[in-house]
Amino acid sequence: MRYLAATIFLLFLSGQVQAAIHVETVEYRHDEAVLEGVFAWDDALAGQRPGVLVVHEWTGINNHIKERIEKLASLGYLAFAADIYGKGIRPQGREAASAQAKIYRSNIPLMRERVRRGLETLTEHQLADPQKTAAIGYCFGGTTALELARSGANLKGVVSFHGGLATQSPEDAKNIRAKVLVLHGADDPHVPPKEVLAFQDEMRNAGVDWQMIHYSNAVHSFTNKQAGNDNSKGAAYNEMADKRSWEAMKLFFGEIFQ
Repeated sequence: MRYLAATIFLLFLSGQVQAAIHVETVEYRHDEAVLEGVFAWDDALAGQRPGVLVVHEWTGINNHIKERIEKLASLGYLAFAADIYGKGIRPQGREAASAQAKIYRSNIPLMRERVRRGLETLTEHQLADPQKTAAIGYCFGGTTALELARSGANLKGVVSFHGGLATQSPEDAKNIRAKVLVLHGADDPHVPPKEVLAFQDEMRNAGVDWQMIHYSNAVHSFTNKQAGNDNSKGAAYNEMADKRSWEAMKLFFGEIFQ
């Protein structure tokens, strides 16, 4: 009976912790575009806390991104999933997602302005410590987070998970005020070695404080379980790389938010 009572009590506590994570969808605007982002924070904590902007993959805000902001909230951060595409724009399938992402990849000023609006929405929140903010992104979102850094945004750090590294304006790296962490699949065919080396030269030439970690046997989308497990397709989930990259991000945050 004691064992059963203890088990029930632990389950009750677990439910309480889970219930403390508050998730809230909000509308905000960039010029005429209506955007729909998602906040997550731990209600059990009081006061302001570091904010983490999370930028989605090329399919828009999905369950993977919502899961990530909840995990960040459980670590004590105010997390905000920014919407780059616009309310209701959640492309399905490779062709639709590629076409939507191309709008922003071919118009970097628009990409930067749109993600900056997300950063403003995060820092305006009453629970945000505006002096302790980071941005992370996945795939398309990793590219976008790096462009946010290149725009000179007031960030402590930027983390790219299997994101594209190329930019139309490498000279803008001189504007980067954040520390940079790139978490990369060593076998990612979408970000070939030539692009990786060009990015590293860009960071060196600008004097950026940067780190890059390569994960063996990992290709594109290695953090997303919906990507399947077939590396030959160029995008696949890798459990070890997912866990290691998350831990690397946590250590990085411990450094920049000390």
